[in-house]
Amino acid sequence: MHLMKKRKYIGLMSGTSLDGVDVVLCDIDADDCQLLKQSTYPFPSELKEKILNLTAGETSLYEVGELDHRLGLLFADAVVFLLEDAGIVADEVSAIGSHGQTLWHAPKGTCPFTMQLGDPNIIAARCGIPVVADVRRKDMAFGGSGAPFAPAFHRFIFKNIEMAVAVANIGGIANITVLQEPLIGYDTGPGNMLMDAWISKHKGAGYDKEGVWAREGKVDYTLLDAMMADDYFALPYPKSTGREKFNIQWVEAHILRRGGSMCPPKDVQRTLLELTALSLSNEVLKFNPDVLMLCGGGAKNSFLVERIAALMPNIHVGIMAEADALEAMMMAWLAYKRVHEEPVLLKDVTGASQNTVLGALYQ
Repeated sequence: MHLMKKRKYIGLMSGTSLDGVDVVLCDIDADDCQLLKQSTYPFPSELKEKILNLTAGETSLYEVGELDHRLGLLFADAVVFLLEDAGIVADEVSAIGSHGQTLWHAPKGTCPFTMQLGDPNIIAARCGIPVVADVRRKDMAFGGSGAPFAPAFHRFIFKNIEMAVAVANIGGIANITVLQEPLIGYDTGPGNMLMDAWISKHKGAGYDKEGVWAREGKVDYTLLDAMMADDYFALPYPKSTGREKFNIQWVEAHILRRGGSMCPPKDVQRTLLELTALSLSNEVLKFNPDVLMLCGGGAKNSFLVERIAALMPNIHVGIMAEADALEAMMMAWLAYKRVHEEPVLLKDVTGASQNTVLGALYQ
């Protein structure tokens, strides 16, 4: 019962962009989730490269197990760093919510599964704090897509807003939440992932800050139309996707069909930014909210925000406070829900047969 009395929770999120481990400290109760401290812990470039290579080609059980261990150590280090930065001790924290690093997400087919690595036993042992992890598979066990989970948290934090609001979370993958009853939320397609992969290949940069390189290019509409013709964009919701679908190989296959010599790299970067903006805005416009609030790393790309707003001139587009901390805050909130054994209301979003308590608790 001692867990129930504490209100401080830590959230850990390492997304598909692999640009760092977001770690937050929150004060949470039944009515509110208040951000107390946030930081981004560096993601080692060698580890990032290993993950990208692992997801792009063949691997071994040894490599998967080794990566699970190393990510567990990395996440534990991120928590220790946050505790020291916040000036608090482990006993003040009720639990850590750890998403884990997604290697593969396959919600469809005869054997749906999702795989997140980062051994929670190591995090619990090193930090001396209970860890909630493996939050997606129970939803999938009840027939859900196991993603996106952000809509349930968005509903919690926007519960007192009366106007028609949608939220777009632009991480590696982009997803939207439509705050209505029933709650709607799903992945719209690529967010930052393809842009990050392309600039990494051609300029050695982790991401295109403010969309500066994309601004230098022109949209290749033949390439854009071919990408937008992908079957995923026509699928009805609920739906979710990830790196196993949208990756650098997917981009290069489209460029090859287009005629590689006809696609200057800066034009491809510009086209990938337009792909994210267009695929997102197409979905938001189906619901025509009064306001679209942006969060996630993509909300810091001013050119991407500019293009999203231009494609939806009748919708007010804003950027949420704490935009880049929201997913980690969601993980802290999911830890709170698991500790209190409260079901997360997600079945309308994921297509699961019922709402359920999510995650495993590692003492």
